[in-house]
Amino acid sequence: MNDIQLIKKLILFNKPYFTVADLEKILDMKRDSLGVKLNKLVKKGVLIRLKRDIYCPAFGGMDLDRIANELYYPSYLSFETVLSRSGIISQIPYTITFATTRRTKILILHKTEITYSHLKKEYFFGFTLKSNVYEADPEKAVLDQLYLASIGKRWTDTSEWSMIGMEKKKFIKYSKVFPKKVQGMAKDLLPRFGKTVVTLEDKVLL
Repeated sequence: MNDIQLIKKLILFNKPYFTVADLEKILDMKRDSLGVKLNKLVKKGVLIRLKRDIYCPAFGGMDLDRIANELYYPSYLSFETVLSRSGIISQIPYTITFATTRRTKILILHKTEITYSHLKKEYFFGFTLKSNVYEADPEKAVLDQLYLASIGKRWTDTSEWSMIGMEKKKFIKYSKVFPKKVQGMAKDLLPRFGKTVVTLEDKVLL
């Protein structure tokens, strides 16, 4: 099978990544000779090595969110990643952050750190499937972050969080599932819903 044939075959699978076991079947090669072939495909730019024994096609874009979501199941995007993408925090995290009911874990995929933080099953809700990736509602991502902060697993400064566009009723409903300490932290944020936060940098500019 030449490179063009392999690319066409991989496209048919519509998968974001392939394991060595997958490629062993697709290429119809034995494991002892497969490694050499995969190294050549990586050097030629046909495949990208994400981590040991995990590869993705070099064409069509690398969807790290989806790959990370599928590699460690069940999980959903939350915490700093969703807070940043929703405009709640201005900082851009260098890691992609997920919630999971499994043990806390860190993976490195193609030089990107993926962090999976453990949540109890009763707090594993408030997420939907978006573009093939399970992602927390912004309101839930806030509560997930507050919860980990309440048990000493995250450092969180909410003073510059922007709550514009957040659904207050949903936020209150979700917060009632969490412990009293988290409910108290959530209550402190309610007066800021729909208000523009003036940061220290803004004050200096003024």
